[in-house]
Amino acid sequence: MRDSLSGYHPAVNMLFFTAVITFAMFLTHPICLGLSLVCAFAYSVYINGRKALKFNALFLLPMLIVTALINPAFNHEGATILTYLRSGNPLTLESIVYGIVAALILITVISWFSCFNAVMTTDKFVYLFGRVIPGMSLILSMALRFVPRFKTQIKAISGAQRCVGRDVSNGGVMQRARHGIRILSIMVTWALENAIETADSMKSRGYGLPGRTAFSIFTFTRRDAYALAFIFACSIYIIFGIVCGDLYFRYFPTIKGEWTGAYTVSLFIVYCALCLVPLIINIMGDFRWKAIESKI
Repeated sequence: MRDSLSGYHPAVNMLFFTAVITFAMFLTHPICLGLSLVCAFAYSVYINGRKALKFNALFLLPMLIVTALINPAFNHEGATILTYLRSGNPLTLESIVYGIVAALILITVISWFSCFNAVMTTDKFVYLFGRVIPGMSLILSMALRFVPRFKTQIKAISGAQRCVGRDVSNGGVMQRARHGIRILSIMVTWALENAIETADSMKSRGYGLPGRTAFSIFTFTRRDAYALAFIFACSIYIIFGIVCGDLYFRYFPTIKGEWTGAYTVSLFIVYCALCLVPLIINIMGDFRWKAIESKI
């Protein structure tokens, strides 16, 4: 799937994901959390397709259920007592609601990070931080791409081992265990060698040396300036609302928070607009692309 947001300047991508992920972690208001979750889910499905649906169904949904159930079992705060557990501890409405909220925060942040990994490639990350913190930017970029490369390589190794009858699907239990250990050993060796080769390659190219120039394909255009200004303005507006207490919401000892009020409603609208930035950009890009195709 073509993603128009990926074509923007890396500074725009970084500012957007920094804003939405930070707000998703610290804004516990149910409306803000719901808006962020829906937008993150929609964007992940747009750029990852069926893989995102499978990931959400097999991983995030069970995580939501487990996290929501664990909190009431250990957290007994709250004024609204529904019943008592066998241990004698109370089961409160507030603990149940907070458990659901905590689970939603977790899966929302994970969804945004899945989009972040798809948009913020290694070259973008190095472009932004290569001159400021060259060593750290290289380590982070390698860490971010480690999992997808690890998955690709382990499939290749597993396929090669299967051809000679040494895959985890061949033989008895002990043989499968030995085959799995062999594949894991090969993978660890590959990862270590790859890291050493990457470090030597970057060192030989003078990475991190003072005065070193770097080639870049990224240019800051007018549309990037507009997008950056919009994201920054929305973020400042939301931060001001948080400081003023218009997005205040608590779960203990009772559930209470701001729901109405002109400024509070405007914060919800601005926050929704911020989270919808990638979808709006992609929809506009799709319309432009269809318009160009129609003229051919």
